[in-house]
Amino acid sequence: MAVAEFELIDRYFKALPGYGRGVDLGIGDDCALLTVPAGQQLAVSIDTLVEGTHFLPDMPADQLAHRAVASCVSDLAAMGAEPVWVTLALTLPEADEAWLLLLSEGLGEALQRYGLSLVGGDTTRGHRTLSLQVHGWVPQGQALTRRGAKPGDGIWVSGTLGDAMAGLDQLQRALRSELPAPDPYLLQRFYQPCARIALGQALRGIASAALDVSDGLLADLGHLLKADNLGAEIALDRLPYSPAMLAHYDAHQAQQWALAGGEDFELCFTVPEANEAALAAVLCDLDVGCQRIGRVRAEPGLNGHIQDGGSVVLQPQGYQHF
Repeated sequence: MAVAEFELIDRYFKALPGYGRGVDLGIGDDCALLTVPAGQQLAVSIDTLVEGTHFLPDMPADQLAHRAVASCVSDLAAMGAEPVWVTLALTLPEADEAWLLLLSEGLGEALQRYGLSLVGGDTTRGHRTLSLQVHGWVPQGQALTRRGAKPGDGIWVSGTLGDAMAGLDQLQRALRSELPAPDPYLLQRFYQPCARIALGQALRGIASAALDVSDGLLADLGHLLKADNLGAEIALDRLPYSPAMLAHYDAHQAQQWALAGGEDFELCFTVPEANEAALAAVLCDLDVGCQRIGRVRAEPGLNGHIQDGGSVVLQPQGYQHF
């Protein structure tokens, strides 16, 4: 027997525990009623994941939930915001109860991980698609934005780059029987990226500009630089790679995925030289490494420096829908 829409919502989503604050009325009415604390600005972002474009048709539903939430919450991390609420619009070809149960379980784990409450959404029939809108808050006037970088600021990235695309490559090769199994670390980085919430909040008052790496380092850094008509010098030998990446791929492939692979959801941010000591201090208390990979310059354009002292012009390549 098919599950009716409201029964589906009650069974798989309404009962999920909430972790975000300020929920006066959640799922079950025409709207949620939410309270933002005094002195805070509301930060809102939305992401859509479409089967066949953003995830493979056979991707486990619980892993899909983790990936969907993390990719959306990463936008809040880039602004230095605290996640509190999320809404979910879910489009499905059919009400597959086993799939929905797994999705609900993964969603519950992701909500707990990021301190979110699911406060509403919608369900409809069609091609499998998840749209999540996240809400967070940040102290008035303290949000990080893409604007504000200045010539001479250091360009930093968190974590390691290229792992998500390496994980996808490993998964696809395993499905084609070209590998016995994907590398567990790289697969985890693809399925469950980590939104750098604590880092984003720690960067308030230290970073001059920030964004998350979703479409690829060069593409996303290009957006940040374009906001103030600036350019950058990138030290290609300082790009951070995971040991798992270097164990499976040569330096050229690692560099290509680090620069243009995307979907790592690490933070890219700029820091004035005068603030680098403050950055070092806050990084001591965080479980994430950060690497300075270059400097902002006044002249537009991206240049990459290589080990022999030469330079190459870098194009802001990355994923584009259109």
